Amino acid sequence: MTAVERVVVDVPFTPRTDEWNALLVWKWRLLQVVRVRTEDPEVVGYGESCFHYTSGRASDESAARAVGACPAALLGDDGLGLDLQMALYDVVGKATGLPVHALLPLPRVREWCPLGWWNTKMPPEVLAEEAREAYAQGYRFHKFKARPWFDVYEQVDAIAAATPADFRVDIDWNDMLLSAAYAVPVLRELDAHPRTALYEGPIPQRDVEGYRQLRAKVAKPLAIHFGLPPFPTAVREEMCDGFVVFGGVAEVLRQGVLCAAFEKPFFLQQIGAGLTTAMLAHLGAVLTHARWPAITALNHYADDLLAEPLTIRGGCVRVPEGPGLGVAVDEDALERYRADPPYRLPERRHVLTVSWPGGRRVHFAHMTRPSPSASSPYSHLQYGEGSRAGSGRQCWEDFLAGNHPVQERGVRLDVWKEDGSAEWSRLYERAERGPVHE
Repeated sequence: MTAVERVVVDVPFTPRTDEWNALLVWKWRLLQVVRVRTEDPEVVGYGESCFHYTSGRASDESAARAVGACPAALLGDDGLGLDLQMALYDVVGKATGLPVHALLPLPRVREWCPLGWWNTKMPPEVLAEEAREAYAQGYRFHKFKARPWFDVYEQVDAIAAATPADFRVDIDWNDMLLSAAYAVPVLRELDAHPRTALYEGPIPQRDVEGYRQLRAKVAKPLAIHFGLPPFPTAVREEMCDGFVVFGGVAEVLRQGVLCAAFEKPFFLQQIGAGLTTAMLAHLGAVLTHARWPAITALNHYADDLLAEPLTIRGGCVRVPEGPGLGVAVDEDALERYRADPPYRLPERRHVLTVSWPGGRRVHFAHMTRPSPSASSPYSHLQYGEGSRAGSGRQCWEDFLAGNHPVQERGVRLDVWKEDGSAEWSRLYERAERGPVHE
């Protein structure tokens, strides 16, 4: 390799997702694209990572280590960063005329890989519009974030009303149902809905016995993130039906092979646009148990950064057949969205109001999930988020602490955007210090 170039781009979200992503994951707009150059000016490799949510991105050190090295010798090095590793697979594939899946040490098992439409926390009517668009774009699987400040039963009903009968829903709670005692009645009621397909992370993954109870009482599959508790414990204790698999290429292959050995299906998951989705398609092409729809959040981005879009049909993405990743990068888009350091996006200020039937209301200034810790299945990820110094407990923390109902019918979250009024400022200042109850 003669050069490793890194370009950080600020890719806008689609208008509907932009409003709700602003509550927590607004920094996902920042993507780092790596361009690898060789002595042949026609052989250029590309990779991509989400700047603030990734299992690893290229650094000054890893870029310097790669320059002058043989790309093929570095393919298995997850320490380089996912974007640089992806670019190396792309450049080796282009140099040899082989697609990335042919460079992986497993035989190809599928030409079309299941791909899911992903949404963050949204009210039912917004999820319904997302689902309608998902179906029109060829998706058949919809994973969304369920939260105790939205009515999950109404969310599923709204999606079902907006889509044909072959559209399925996967629901991710990120621990928000707290314990098996709370989760069982919620999940059993959702079991009866024909559209629900799978439940991810309903309670904390450290609660092995709780998951055993859930599996005994809930009909539909349960998924957890690979790694906590350790895979042998999760399998021995029969706590889940499958996993979310993530990481660099070598780690994903390791996890995928382990899952297959114990007949456990899994989601492939990594956040990004077109390049990331192409890479996960190549991985899904060789991993036998990558049977659940991969998640990249491709649908959130107003631009996939590709010259031609990937083919998505019947709930699956077609594995590209050309050399390398098999896709062409839109260089004009990279220039159009190029961002300047320090690569931080300002937070939009708002007041979040959670309302329950009967008139109870609580106001928060931030969504703010707690910073990942060593005991979290998400500690491998660079969120770029975390608890804000000096601010009181906010929405995510307050619900995880068990201070509110875990899943009540009729609950709703409303967003009051900063409007310059004195009334808004007074409430925001109070909510920054902690929840404001009415």
